[in-house]
Amino acid sequence: MSPYLLYAIDAVAIAVLTFALYFPRHRRRDLVVAFLGMNVGVIAVASVLAQSSVGAGLGLGLFGVLSIIRLRSNELSQYEVAYYFASLALGLLGGLGSSVGWLAVAGMALILLVMSLADSPRLFAAHRTAHVVVDRAVTDHGELVAHLEHLLGGRVHSASVERLDLANDTTWVEVRYRTDVAPSRPLPDALPTTPLEGPRHADLAVTR
Repeated sequence: MSPYLLYAIDAVAIAVLTFALYFPRHRRRDLVVAFLGMNVGVIAVASVLAQSSVGAGLGLGLFGVLSIIRLRSNELSQYEVAYYFASLALGLLGGLGSSVGWLAVAGMALILLVMSLADSPRLFAAHRTAHVVVDRAVTDHGELVAHLEHLLGGRVHSASVERLDLANDTTWVEVRYRTDVAPSRPLPDALPTTPLEGPRHADLAVTR
């Protein structure tokens, strides 16, 4: 296969990944630049490596180091890391895949298909992850789960205490729950029956 045809296919693939899959779903503009820049940089260097005597392993190793530095420089969610490496893989297939022909194209299509399905808003749409600050120190796990279920209005599957502050009477917890299933535990008498209001609970952040 002509390398130029593969470059064009890579351009279409990264456009689909960035503008048809990632941005409509997550709306983070700075990562659009990162995905496009990473893909173009990878395909440019990979194309040079494919035509030179420098080992491809050395080039891939350099990209691995650069990727680690990039990923440690800013906080990324797990799905953003997946998009990041998908853009990198598309660039590698576009730059080094001319010798294997349509197999490289099939690899690009497979990456787009997997990202489209795995990051679909319909997949596990009712599952949530939240970091909650409870304005009291709750030492009993059952009471904590019951309180979180009534606070969040769903079934808690996992509640991991990140910090139990007895001095300031707060509990920091990471909770994973479903919104389409009713709470499984009755609320203890010592805890309120309605979600608490106030600046601490206003800090609650929810991610899918």
